[in-house]
Amino acid sequence: MSGIARGKILPANKFLKGLEDRGMRIPECIFIQTVTGEFVWDTDVVSDTNRDIAMVPDANTIRLVPWYPEPVAQVVCDVYHLDGTPVDIAPRQVLRRILDLYAKKGLKPIVAPELEFYFVKKNLDPDYPLEPPIGMSGRQESGRQAYGIEAANEFDPIVEDIYDFCDAANLDVDTMAHEAGAAQMEINFNHGDPLELADQVFMFKRVVRQAALKHDMYATFMAKPHQNQPGSSMHIHQSLVDMYTGKNVFSTKTGKDSKTLLNYIGGLQRYMPAAMPLVAPNVNSYRRIARYSDAPINVHWGHDNRTCGLRVPDSEPEARRIENRLAGSDANPYLALAATLACGYLGMKEKISPSNPVEGDAYRFAFGLPRHQGDALNKLNYAKPLKDTLGELFAKAYMDTKNYEYDLYQQVISSWERENLLLNV
Repeated sequence: MSGIARGKILPANKFLKGLEDRGMRIPECIFIQTVTGEFVWDTDVVSDTNRDIAMVPDANTIRLVPWYPEPVAQVVCDVYHLDGTPVDIAPRQVLRRILDLYAKKGLKPIVAPELEFYFVKKNLDPDYPLEPPIGMSGRQESGRQAYGIEAANEFDPIVEDIYDFCDAANLDVDTMAHEAGAAQMEINFNHGDPLELADQVFMFKRVVRQAALKHDMYATFMAKPHQNQPGSSMHIHQSLVDMYTGKNVFSTKTGKDSKTLLNYIGGLQRYMPAAMPLVAPNVNSYRRIARYSDAPINVHWGHDNRTCGLRVPDSEPEARRIENRLAGSDANPYLALAATLACGYLGMKEKISPSNPVEGDAYRFAFGLPRHQGDALNKLNYAKPLKDTLGELFAKAYMDTKNYEYDLYQQVISSWERENLLLNV
């Protein structure tokens, strides 16, 4: 549920044998495992016996693992019950469920994620604040150098390894740029099929972490790793094309915003606050959502307006799209894409009209998003159309897991509390 790579490592001959008899299995409790590694047993979404499920490799996802010196492959698996039915609570299956809903309407979603992350100095003490790493100049970056070429060049060796790793693993990444935070980078993915892009984002995170370790530093996709720096987002550009004509249905014949686009935006506005647990899945995620922090605080929309949570970039009619700016880079990519597409789908299904587009600064309006994980989970719990669209069993499994994580976090006493409350209250 947290987007952590979980599975099995095995010799090639064992892998091939497993293809014949579906011998690669894993317990279904893997989908009620928290980010801390604990299992949520107080739930009825998995069987009392914690039965096995079959791992079935998707041959389209097989890729080289580029950081090993000898040839090693990785492959993403779908999971099935032993009677052959898919495991509905698996995140990849949730995304496939949403794509099937669009296919029934003759529509194909196209997405292009933009993923931000930080390079940080190795940190072996979790109580110690993170620091920027030492760059090629021998100094730590201190200021904000958005789009700075010299600032990006500080990390040329690791960036070159990232691109080499991506080429070897057949990951279709586009441009990389230095973002506003100290040692913060952004990578853009070329647009394409949502399931393929989710696979690529998932694998890209592994690539970046391993490339960073090669250079004796960490790469983190935490939404807010530094106290006084911007957070890291996963902006999701999305459009819809007619499966039969290939035309972008977000534009009219005259090149204007279509009714379909407006209803889609209306769905995002109505349901994204309830979908926040899927695009902002951790307690740290909500530290990113702050006024004038390069992150949106509401679901207002506008044309080419980056202060809005929902932005329609200036583009030609065939490239008309909506950019959802709410998701953090810590989100499970399968669930983040499923969530935003589900909200847009509901907007079209319910014919929801959006608010008027915002002119000027959208930060002048009130917060329209949950301020912490507990609020977000409550909103999702009462959003029945969204839960039904994602799958009722999945929604329960996800909320049970994330509520358990939130309860664990509530037991932690922070250094801020000790500093300001110990002797003052």
